Amino acid sequence: MVKKKEMKKEIYKYKVLNFLTRKFELKKQEPSLDIKEAFHMFAKGGEYMSNDQLLGFMLEHQGDKNCTLMDLEVVLLQIAGNSNTTSREQGLSLMEFINFLLLDDFNGPLKTEVHHDMSAPLSHYFMYTGHNSYLTGNQLTSDCSDKPIIEALQQGVRVIELDLWPSSNEDGIKVVHGSVMDKGSNNNHMQNESEPSSGEEEELWNVELPDSMAQLTTEENNVSDEDTNICDFKPNQQNAPEYKHLIAIHGGKSKGSVKDRLKADSEVVKRLSLSEKKLKSASESHGKDIIRFTQKNILRVYPKGERIKSTNFRPHLGWMYGAQMVAFNMQGHGKSLWLMQGMFRANGGCGYVKKPEFLTRKNSHEDEFDPRRTLPVKQILRVNVYLGVGWRSDFGATHFDLFSPPDFYTKVCLVGVPTDCVKKRTRVIKDNWLPVWDEEFEFPLTVPELALLRIEVKDKDKGKDDFAGQTCLPVSELRLGFRSVALHDRKGKKFKSVKLLMRFQLEIF
Repeated sequence: MVKKKEMKKEIYKYKVLNFLTRKFELKKQEPSLDIKEAFHMFAKGGEYMSNDQLLGFMLEHQGDKNCTLMDLEVVLLQIAGNSNTTSREQGLSLMEFINFLLLDDFNGPLKTEVHHDMSAPLSHYFMYTGHNSYLTGNQLTSDCSDKPIIEALQQGVRVIELDLWPSSNEDGIKVVHGSVMDKGSNNNHMQNESEPSSGEEEELWNVELPDSMAQLTTEENNVSDEDTNICDFKPNQQNAPEYKHLIAIHGGKSKGSVKDRLKADSEVVKRLSLSEKKLKSASESHGKDIIRFTQKNILRVYPKGERIKSTNFRPHLGWMYGAQMVAFNMQGHGKSLWLMQGMFRANGGCGYVKKPEFLTRKNSHEDEFDPRRTLPVKQILRVNVYLGVGWRSDFGATHFDLFSPPDFYTKVCLVGVPTDCVKKRTRVIKDNWLPVWDEEFEFPLTVPELALLRIEVKDKDKGKDDFAGQTCLPVSELRLGFRSVALHDRKGKKFKSVKLLMRFQLEIF
């Protein structure tokens, strides 16, 4: 009986709080002074902004030189659909103007078309690269499937990794994660963990050894972990199958020190694979050699073998030295993957991003780029975080807190070369589904070409703060002015309604 009374009391409390929340949300939020000033300037002090005045705002303030009245008329139908006839004839009110700014498909922060020069050599591009692309989960025991490959391609990944093994099926090959070392052998033989049920041993082809296997053999045999082949451990191998002829840039076998392997050959284009550990070590002593190598040759960096749960390393480790293929485990999620997704939102999301010129041109030793050196500030990026909307639509009423609206704050982080990295955050707006922060941050940039702006919203809690959305944007691609920034879930899928109204300004020295 007591429990029922307590339950009724809690339900009543929740209904009252929910009512008060809805009532509070109906109150008009006071717009930012920046937005009001822009509205009144282009509306010539009037209460409404005409279509011609709005076009002037788009051309002059937003810098959208390709915008036309016809483009605006289509968009304004969405905004004015619920307005009265008089309002539609007069133009946009201040609140309708804010709703216009929040259209992320029109006022998004990035260009949506391919606009980089796509005629340069392949070594001049960063490429969206997957690691063990066929795995459905962790790197050790998860199933192999074509579904993660399809999903990766749909997300923009353009380099897919396949481990090909011989099979008795009609195609003669299968894609599956490689082999366990037979501890009873003399380390010159690999046991295929997916042998046919007949008990007959299948012949192992001359294919690249998976990274996890290569690392194992390196530790036991003290051989190079780059481009190790199954045939190195299997006697009497057969001739390479026909598919090998499709490979345009062969890995080949690498011998000698890392410095020797990084020597660029003027005649032949090479492909070299390094684990994240090897790259970190090499960058500390041979950083300029890596950059010279990647000006013509292809460098692939892959996650260390300990990342069994499909976690990832910070991709700038490779990008700063010109590595074209920073291979990632697309099966997981987290900040590193968000950075990868952010980088490849550039250039229309086509999966290829032109490298900065300082990573592709050949200079004298004194003028060569060194990401560890502190360089002069080139630009200052100013970021305004005005307000956020959409959580009430995309999340349940009790998703963040059971009896009260959420307490949102926004983290704004700059990620790039070491001297450019910085973290900032807004204040917490308590008990509000429609937070208004109206705060500005400054980010000095020495290498803006490699900088990413990482944005994350959280709900402040007594324990661990709740995730409320994220996105990552390449600084060099930002459209200046007021922008609607759509947020994504942990895996990078865009929310239907959650977005921030922000402003980006750039001061160039």
